[in-house]
Amino acid sequence: MTTISKVAERAGVSRTTVSHVLNHADRVSPHLRERVLKAVEELGYSPNPQAQSLRTGRTNMVAMLIPDIRNPFYPELVKTVQSDLEAANLDTLIFNTDVPGGHSQDLGREYLQQIRQKRIDGLIVGDFALHGMHDALQEIDIPTVFIGKLPNQAVDSVRVDDEAACYAMGEYLAKQGHTRVAQITGPSFFSEAMDRARGLRQGLVDHGVSSEDILDWEGTFLAPSGLDGVDWLMEQQAAKKVTALFFGNHLMAQGGMARLFDHGVRVPQDLAVCVYGDQPQMNYIRPRLTRAGVQPAVQAHIASEMLLDRLNRKFQGPPRTTVLSGTLKQFDSA
Repeated sequence: MTTISKVAERAGVSRTTVSHVLNHADRVSPHLRERVLKAVEELGYSPNPQAQSLRTGRTNMVAMLIPDIRNPFYPELVKTVQSDLEAANLDTLIFNTDVPGGHSQDLGREYLQQIRQKRIDGLIVGDFALHGMHDALQEIDIPTVFIGKLPNQAVDSVRVDDEAACYAMGEYLAKQGHTRVAQITGPSFFSEAMDRARGLRQGLVDHGVSSEDILDWEGTFLAPSGLDGVDWLMEQQAAKKVTALFFGNHLMAQGGMARLFDHGVRVPQDLAVCVYGDQPQMNYIRPRLTRAGVQPAVQAHIASEMLLDRLNRKFQGPPRTTVLSGTLKQFDSA
């Protein structure tokens, strides 16, 4: 078995120099670093991760909590974070708290306990993974970044200004001449859902749409509620003659578009449709949906950078909050 001593002997340096090359390359001259790395390659040496952990106090492992691995938004976050951390020689451990399963808080508590026991170096949390448990982040003693709206600012966070993005969508629809608009919102116990609903309504009202001509139907952020919301609009609100429909997230939009097709509604000829969310998967829906938001990968890149700043001690100050402005993209549907 190849050992660090054999690498040192082959390179003609001390074991300490080999250790510095493998763990603190900036402490070694380029000439010595090249000799050591050549010896490592020739001998096929692979550092023992357990020994490295004992020596450095680091596991090189970052945990990531997400609420619903079936929601395309979160795999996109995971893929981006994993790539960013892999480039920094860090591994990613994924925990899915399964909001639709109805046990998210129990799983969240259990996973946080596991994270403490596993001596994880850092943590990234995807918004609803800790819904109603934000105070638990105050007890986390490792660098942590929260993706989403964090009310207590216990750790670093990155979020999108949902309300402003949806306000811009409301303004856009009003300027397109829509005077009767329906929106299928997310659940009222999610502040993000209410931010989006409030933003759209205010953007419409501020640009000439009567508040009474804005219809709200509360969904769940899941695709079936998009179907149900469209049924409500087509069957119970047909007399209102709504000309535009807004979905509070992409999953409800996917379900809703299917149900509009079932009802024989043509988009945008009979009804303009728009949505909050800018996931890459939405590019495969036809007609292409007019949308507002920020792509998941953008949020994930920033979260990774914030975490790496903490892990590498480039930043050691109080918790930071990065707020992103959503982009409105006009496509075929509205």
